[in-house]
Amino acid sequence: MKIATWNVNSIRTRLPIVKNWLETNNIDLLCLQETKVIDQDFPQQDFKDLGYYVYISGQKAYNGVAIFSKTELTNVNYGFSSIVGEELTGIFDEQKRVITGKINDIQIVNLYVPNGNSIPSDKFEYKLNWLKVLKEYLLKLKNQHQNLLICGDFNIALEDIDIYTKKPKKHICCSPQEREILTDILTEISLKDVFRKFTSEGGHYSWWDYRRGGFANNRGWRIDHHYLTEELSNQAKSCIIDLEPRKLEKPSDHAPVIVEF
Repeated sequence: MKIATWNVNSIRTRLPIVKNWLETNNIDLLCLQETKVIDQDFPQQDFKDLGYYVYISGQKAYNGVAIFSKTELTNVNYGFSSIVGEELTGIFDEQKRVITGKINDIQIVNLYVPNGNSIPSDKFEYKLNWLKVLKEYLLKLKNQHQNLLICGDFNIALEDIDIYTKKPKKHICCSPQEREILTDILTEISLKDVFRKFTSEGGHYSWWDYRRGGFANNRGWRIDHHYLTEELSNQAKSCIIDLEPRKLEKPSDHAPVIVEF
């Protein structure tokens, strides 16, 4: 089984790229982020025609998540509130960033973590508080399901080797505050970074700035992740970042990350 995560930076803009990629890669389940389209305008039929069940949660112009699966999912839920309740969720389901569903015995969680904009800022505080709700959400899911796969665009480079060059402590997406809360989540729920199971060295990234030749010069960040519960991580055969779609004309600024069991 192959499961992929990919921030496509607008599904309608990248439609030909995503369709061609799925046609040439044997992907059983694909988690998308930043789809940037309301549900009624999502190009569902294009992917149903490729043999996928389609699960979507979108909004106009921003955010949005989706799951394509060759096997019909069970236990599909959208947002935080369906798991932790509206009181704890508060405003954090207004932005469409969370979708979950079960394939075989694996509960898939697809996330688009807020960027945070800058430090300090209201958007940065929003990100930290969103991550606190995420922790409670994942703790509840862990109590319900033995095997969890949490993937998506985390907008956090957990280690210095996940960035092409060392950044100051107040740089967004690699600040001590963000790294600390994500590390706490991974530790509390016993999640493993499956990419690091197979690749220990730096220089491997999943996002590159469109500007200043970011991709051509490999000035990237590894911010798209698969985190797995321990037993599931032990079953993983490989985890790779597929650079090919990033080389195409008008690509997403992210590359897909694929884990195989």
